[in-house]
Amino acid sequence: MPQPPYALITGASSGIGECFARALAARGHNLVLVARSRAKLESLAHELREAHAVHAEALDLDLSGTGAAGRLVQLLHERDLQIDLLVNNAGFGGRREFWKLPLERQAEMIRLNVAALVELTYLLLPPMLEARRGSIVNVSSTAGFQPVPYTAVYSATKAFVTSFSEALREELRPYGVVVVTLCPGGTRTNFFEAGQYGMRKFPGGLQAPEKVVKAALRALDRGGGLVVPRLFNKLGVFSLRFAPRGLVTKVAGRIFRV
Repeated sequence: MPQPPYALITGASSGIGECFARALAARGHNLVLVARSRAKLESLAHELREAHAVHAEALDLDLSGTGAAGRLVQLLHERDLQIDLLVNNAGFGGRREFWKLPLERQAEMIRLNVAALVELTYLLLPPMLEARRGSIVNVSSTAGFQPVPYTAVYSATKAFVTSFSEALREELRPYGVVVVTLCPGGTRTNFFEAGQYGMRKFPGGLQAPEKVVKAALRALDRGGGLVVPRLFNKLGVFSLRFAPRGLVTKVAGRIFRV
């Protein structure tokens, strides 16, 4: 008897990833939860199994390592876990002059924010294409809409994710696979501490991650697309179209200067 399909969520132990797990479990979706912290994942998986009578698997894995995405997919095959919804949420940032951040740390950022996302999408997509159904949510950021000095690599990775995801959506449209490109602004998670990014002040404060996830799932239900949660963020992204790019970069540099 075939296994029921699962949603795979990376970076699932806290923040936006944890909120995706809770929201999808409440919808009755079985889950594969992936992050580095095994204890947090096991606790969350147990809680969701008890609360919503869903299957929830916890896989502790650091996706910033070379080949980690392939190892994750191999584990899924060994356990016969079929993925019909992929949430590429894992990622981190760093804020400092480019040459003052350790090169290996920035390479890890690229591997996690970009390479792992692309590899997981590539490896898990074929069964969706065959079934002509499935969904992908790629978590990007409003930081990807313009160059951001003092967090140059992070903003560049998110620019990649946004461009890649929007292009992929169009390619997959004839196959019934839905793609959501989620671009939150400042969100109330441990992102700022975990990545040595440094806390920033955002107009109106930080948005609750539950609201970010709600906006993403609403778009998922409607057939996918680009999602920028919160009116302030939408206005900010829209205004970038009319400002000289050099000016936008200078302003961003003043805001994020260390």
